[in-house]
Amino acid sequence: MGIVEEAHNVKILGTGDRTIVLAHGFGTDQSVWKHLVPHLVDDFKVVLFDNMGAGTTNPDYFDFERYSTLEGYAYDVIAILEELQIPCCIYVGHSVSAMIGGIASVARPDLFTKLVAVSGSPRYLNDVDYFGGFEQEDLDQLFEAMKSNYKAWCSGFAPLAVGGDMDSVAVQEFSRTLFNMRPDIALSVLQIIFQSDLRHMLPHVTVPCHIIQSMKDLAVPVVVSEYLHQNLGGESIVEVMSTEGHLPQLSAPDVVIPVLLRHIRNEIS
Repeated sequence: MGIVEEAHNVKILGTGDRTIVLAHGFGTDQSVWKHLVPHLVDDFKVVLFDNMGAGTTNPDYFDFERYSTLEGYAYDVIAILEELQIPCCIYVGHSVSAMIGGIASVARPDLFTKLVAVSGSPRYLNDVDYFGGFEQEDLDQLFEAMKSNYKAWCSGFAPLAVGGDMDSVAVQEFSRTLFNMRPDIALSVLQIIFQSDLRHMLPHVTVPCHIIQSMKDLAVPVVVSEYLHQNLGGESIVEVMSTEGHLPQLSAPDVVIPVLLRHIRNEIS
């Protein structure tokens, strides 16, 4: 196993001719795809990995300077594909990893046949003629709460993000992976994500993109999916699901898995 593979806990499952890369979002790890993976392994080679900073990675490997922008994560994706000698893949990215895949595809479009973006957003802050869902004041309060008591913040944030009560399995699962992150790393990562603005990048994304979104999502208003559709440089298609929450693949797999499989298997007509 190579250095990059080991650092990112890369797992390769299945034996198909085509390769799918599954990339998780903030506060989770590769286990967030557990409901999807069994449906893919018979037809595809499936690559799972953990983003640096996830609770399952070695915190000593987290370079605050490298990961001060999302480009650092995009170069990790490219490095994983190169080390595994994968000539091209279908890339499924959740939350921030939807945008990380976009950045990687601009740098190396040859490595990606399609992007499937689940709950992705190019900017979380509201702006003139743009609704991202948050004001700076909202984010400052959120960061302060993280700093003052990370465990308490996790307990409050998890049900809001997932869209359920504390007793739901999905909320408990997200709480677990969120709390596994080292607090200073979690704060740094979330600040970079929430303060990012990738709107300028969208016209440069030429790889076909399938945009999948919950009807109600605390982090990503439904209008954002249409904004992506209108501004991406290549072909794109939007599907808004009847689900609630930012992690629908965890909280509503019965609804989400068939949608994901359809977009993975079918091209934009």
